[in-house]
Amino acid sequence: MMMDEFSGVDAAGRIDLASIEAAAQRIAPHIVSTPLLESPRLNEWLGFRLLIKPENLQHTGSFKLRGASNAIWSLDDTIKKVFAYSSGNHAQGVARAATSRGLHATILMPEDSPKVKMAGTRAFGGTVVTYDRYTENREEIGEQMAAETGAVLIRPYEDTRIIAGQGTVGLEIATQCAAMGVTPDHLVCCCGGGGLIAGISTALRAKMPNTQIWAAEPANYDDTIRSLASGRREHADTSQHSICDAIVTPQPGEMTFSINQQTLAGGFAIEDSLALQSMAAAFHHLKLVVEPGGVVALAAALDRRLPEDATCVVAVISGGNVDTDVFERALDATPLL
Repeated sequence: MMMDEFSGVDAAGRIDLASIEAAAQRIAPHIVSTPLLESPRLNEWLGFRLLIKPENLQHTGSFKLRGASNAIWSLDDTIKKVFAYSSGNHAQGVARAATSRGLHATILMPEDSPKVKMAGTRAFGGTVVTYDRYTENREEIGEQMAAETGAVLIRPYEDTRIIAGQGTVGLEIATQCAAMGVTPDHLVCCCGGGGLIAGISTALRAKMPNTQIWAAEPANYDDTIRSLASGRREHADTSQHSICDAIVTPQPGEMTFSINQQTLAGGFAIEDSLALQSMAAAFHHLKLVVEPGGVVALAAALDRRLPEDATCVVAVISGGNVDTDVFERALDATPLL
């Protein structure tokens, strides 16, 4: 990957509470502050208080708008074109943010991306180009196409502006918990490339240092969990398929792992069947439409994967962009409760 001032392990050291607070001010006109939700019935069933951060209620249906907006609105006024690669949620975030600033966005997306994500990216003004995620390297294609078109590349997680923008989720959680008079002992968040959990963990380390932070990943794509155990970045077996399309990255990001290695307590690998059951639970108990990759943190909490002494847990729902056939599969699954 070609390095610039916003990427690389050295740049990761610039992600701190101040950079996240600056991002929060920059993107405030372009996002919504999502609430913390809870279900008394779920709390009673689980035996601990579960607070849910529903980023599926964000504009574009995903937290990705936060990082994309911070990156786009940090650009120099001379920039006219941007390029991104994404499984779908970063694509929509970049397309919407670019359009809001009068820029043209081209997005490289897997050819098997959910239809709702491709349609959303185009609706927000993006031009979509597809590739085969199982045989082609999106980073190599992205670097080449951005260079050929003269566009600025907006990476999905290996960028300080992106990580700081995603960190505003953690900033909101800390503020909301303080207003409620609670300090969670655990927070669980999905992890693909690691940008969201890197930003959240950085914010919470400053605001709620006693809260343990856990990653949730798809089974067979638990590369961050295995990397935390080995101390080096491990690869996923990309020959395996998962319905959790938003977070099936082949390896943790270099920048993001350098942060997450310092801030995370561990993680949980979530099977597709559990993701579907958790989507049904989110719909039945919270009236939320959640995508498979967006529900894995909630799945870990509902399946009681967290330490037994948990008393208050925050689970981040990262997105809700799901095709109808997959959502129907979830509703047909046996709900956890």
